[in-house]
Amino acid sequence: MNHHSITSQPVSPIPSDNTSRHLTVADPNKDRSLLHIGIVGDTYTILISGEDTDGRYCLIDMHIPPGGGPPPHRHDFEESFTILQGEIEFTFRGERKVVRAGETIHIPANAPHSFINASQHPVRLLCINAPAGLDEFFLAVGVPVASRTTPPPKPDKAAEEKMMAKTIALLPKYRTEILKP
Repeated sequence: MNHHSITSQPVSPIPSDNTSRHLTVADPNKDRSLLHIGIVGDTYTILISGEDTDGRYCLIDMHIPPGGGPPPHRHDFEESFTILQGEIEFTFRGERKVVRAGETIHIPANAPHSFINASQHPVRLLCINAPAGLDEFFLAVGVPVASRTTPPPKPDKAAEEKMMAKTIALLPKYRTEILKP
């Protein structure tokens, strides 16, 4: 029987409640305090940040327009997606799979993957990353937008080159690498 990290640790008492941490409630359509970030043509809303979870995980609401999605990449953290609306084409270790509304997929840490909205309609997914950090990466390289569905502005060539250079410089800090297609 395989054990994951939490069950392979020695048994110890559960710590006391940390009352300095608070309940988080996020409504991406009404909550004006949520951050909506435009990156690679997509719009990502940080629902629950690593700051909210003491770094354990983050939860991101993703609005992916037709043709949207990140390039092939891999990273040193777990990532799961639940498709809320539409369908999206994932490539995992070179194998393609269409995932539809109501389905959830999990990408193990370090596995090469990418996704693209190959349909003619926007797709909405929830993305959870454990541990957190992807939320901070998006905040560092993306641009603020007004709402969950607001597309990011199309950068001119100079702005696009600057964003790409910043992204490439930050990838090691966030334990991520872009792969050749």
